[in-house]
Amino acid sequence: MRFAKIVFSFAGVWGVVVVTPLYFLFDVVGRRYPPPITHPDFYFGFIAVTLAWQAAFLMIGRDPERFRPLMIPAMLEKFGYVLSLGVLYAHGQLQLAQAAAGGPDLALGLLFVAAFMKTRSRRLGESYRAG
Repeated sequence: MRFAKIVFSFAGVWGVVVVTPLYFLFDVVGRRYPPPITHPDFYFGFIAVTLAWQAAFLMIGRDPERFRPLMIPAMLEKFGYVLSLGVLYAHGQLQLAQAAAGGPDLALGLLFVAAFMKTRSRRLGESYRAG
C-alpha cells in the first residue's frame, strides 16, 4: 500500500505543478504550436478536468485501499491521453515534441497499474473508519 500512496501522491502533486501554469500560457501555446487556439472553452476545460483528476490522485494517495476502484478510471485517464497523442502524431497532427509530452503520463499509467496490482481491495461489508 505504501507504493500506491507514493505513486498517486506524486502523480497528484506533479500534475498540479505541471498543469496549473497552463492557465497563464494560453497565448504562448498558440504561438509556439500554431495555429492559435480557436476554442478557449476546450483549452480551459481540459485544464479544469485535468486538475480535478489531480485531486482524485491525491485522494487515492491518502487511502489507496479505500479508493482502489478509482485506480481503474485513473489508468484510463493516463492511457487515453497517451493513446490520443499517439493517434494524432501518427496522422501528422502533432509534432514529435508534442507527442513526447505524453511520456510522463505513460510512465505514471504503468505505475498506476503496478499500484493497483499491489494494493489489496477491502473486503465486502467492511466499513471505512475515518482517522
